[in-house]
Amino acid sequence: MIKTPYLLFLGDAPDQLAAKVAIGIKDWRPENAVAQFRMEGCGADLGIADMSLQEAKDAGAKTLVIGVANRGGIISEAWKVVLKEALSMGYDLASGLHNLLRDEADLVETAAKFGCALHDVRIPSVQYPIANGIKRSGKRCLTVGTDCSVGKMYTAMAMDAEMRKRGLKSSFRATGQTGILIMGGGVPLDAVIADFMAGAVEYLTPDNDADHWDHIEGQGSLFHVSYSGVTMALIHGGQPDVLILGHEPTRTHMRGLPDYQQPSLEELRDMALALARVANPACQVVGISVNTQHMSEAEAISYLAEVEERMGLPTVDPIRIGAGRLVDAIQAL
Repeated sequence: MIKTPYLLFLGDAPDQLAAKVAIGIKDWRPENAVAQFRMEGCGADLGIADMSLQEAKDAGAKTLVIGVANRGGIISEAWKVVLKEALSMGYDLASGLHNLLRDEADLVETAAKFGCALHDVRIPSVQYPIANGIKRSGKRCLTVGTDCSVGKMYTAMAMDAEMRKRGLKSSFRATGQTGILIMGGGVPLDAVIADFMAGAVEYLTPDNDADHWDHIEGQGSLFHVSYSGVTMALIHGGQPDVLILGHEPTRTHMRGLPDYQQPSLEELRDMALALARVANPACQVVGISVNTQHMSEAEAISYLAEVEERMGLPTVDPIRIGAGRLVDAIQAL
């Protein structure tokens, strides 16, 4: 088990999106976020206290969590100076990067010397089966996005929280490092061998009560040439009964791909629904989640109204406005 609470390491993250792991923990498990640690040049800010390693240790932090999700998931040499100092002070380390802590000999040596633990949450802990496509009992909701990092996890968590608030049967199913660090378990889907990814999603969302909803954490985008494979595994392995479309309207291009433009919501709806109906012919698109964090209140309200009128679906920002209307749409089925 990863010891809590955490000191959230932002390193030299260039912007807020690069620190999405730390942001997710701060937003959904604030009791575990003692402080943030930022290096020179860091462009991210969680809006919580900045502390040195010693200050956070004195405040009760037990684990330094690498809260950055950089392209390629690399642990830089500059970071290692801080990571090794943290280990020497008795911190455990936790990371969801593809570059595993356990593969860095100097970190392993330092951890052993000071009796500290290294936690790589992006390592599959189960031998997942190949997907069989057999229909499972219970209901499943998946958010699919026009791009990466548009708020798919936040949407799923907000809908799960709203359903449980209403006394409904609901679970959030984590499929990435941020969700796993928040929930304490899940499937690190993008680290699963490709042939077993859809089977891992079936494993994560087993048979359940007929009125129970699994809210599956979305990943990637069908339109993102770097990360479309993980989205396909979620669509077919999850066999969703409903899809929520996710979108961030202020971007000028796909995340990390300046030569690619985001698709329209109509294009996303048509492609995602056709693929979802391969595994579940009854699947429906029931709502739209828009990440309006970079819009003013007036801009957000206007944009949401325009999309809802155009698409004929309830359209909300589940963080700014709440997920109630998305849950209403599910309950109306």
